[in-house]
Amino acid sequence: MLLWLAEYLSQFNTNFSVFEYLTVRGILGILTALVMSLLIGPTMIRRLNYHQISQVIRDDGPKSHLSKAGTPTMGGALILVSILVSSLLWADLNNHYVWVVLLVTASFGGIGWVDDYRKVFERNPKGLPARWKYFWQSLFGAAAVIYLYLHSSTPAETQLMLPFFKNIALNMGPAYIIFAYFIVVGFSNAVNLTDGLDGLAILPTVMVGSALGIIAYLTGHLEFSAYLNIPYIAGTGELAVFCGTLAGAGLGFLWFNTYPAQIFMGDVGALALGAALGIVAVIIRHEIVLVIMGGVFVMETVSVILQVASFKLTGKRIFMMAPLHHHFELKGWPEPRVIVRFWIITVILVLIGLATLKLR
Repeated sequence: MLLWLAEYLSQFNTNFSVFEYLTVRGILGILTALVMSLLIGPTMIRRLNYHQISQVIRDDGPKSHLSKAGTPTMGGALILVSILVSSLLWADLNNHYVWVVLLVTASFGGIGWVDDYRKVFERNPKGLPARWKYFWQSLFGAAAVIYLYLHSSTPAETQLMLPFFKNIALNMGPAYIIFAYFIVVGFSNAVNLTDGLDGLAILPTVMVGSALGIIAYLTGHLEFSAYLNIPYIAGTGELAVFCGTLAGAGLGFLWFNTYPAQIFMGDVGALALGAALGIVAVIIRHEIVLVIMGGVFVMETVSVILQVASFKLTGKRIFMMAPLHHHFELKGWPEPRVIVRFWIITVILVLIGLATLKLR
């Protein structure tokens, strides 16, 4: 929005043309979202406390979590508002990739809002039934990837890129739709499963989102993409602005969500952020790199799958409790130790993911 204004004003004063630079708008997007989160956060926490919009703690989780009952939830709305407003201000709204990402983020946030509403106001710890949650995730996720497939103009936009290998890409054809769908929906649920401890999900989301923003900038730059042997996809550079707003909003939220949390993200935030990471990775054709960088989300999801499969097949559990972070809690790790160690793992995995840009 402000880009249009800057382009108009640059006719009268060339200094306004600085706002046309992608890097400048990316930095401003980060700062805008961060400041919005920090300013709105305290008021939001007070209002949620006043209206008793608090977390419902499931009785089948770790007993140590029972003390968290009453902590305000649905704080993901703060993240979404900061992301959406900042992106609308600083991103190029003529870019269709920007709109795809914004709509996916908002729609998955809507699913999470309904889920949180049922948990909070109807006092139903299970929230929206899993089949309906998955139905709406599938509907919105499939619609987004089908749109991308139908509007692809170059082979690179639907090829599977393999990291660590130079000039190797697999033509997926219509299978792109199925693959991309699972990335978007899968990561939406993966971040949601990870969001079980104070700050556990949000900082890895910020780190992975920031790395995706760097890759988006490089993918949308003709010279950089050629130098790094990654596919050039025109227009994807604008997603760096979106990823910047995600990072800024996430850091602002972490200010209040760090241990001991003053507010919880809720499904409204977790489902939306996971889907945002997934759809950005799909657009910039770095899904496998996302799986590497988001390894914490992946292992949390795999732990649940293995736990359920093992119990149904053998009647025995592999972990003391799933997702994986609960297993370490029950082994006696203090909550901050689990959180920080998962953060450290994410730092390492993000660096490995970024290294794939050069090791080709």
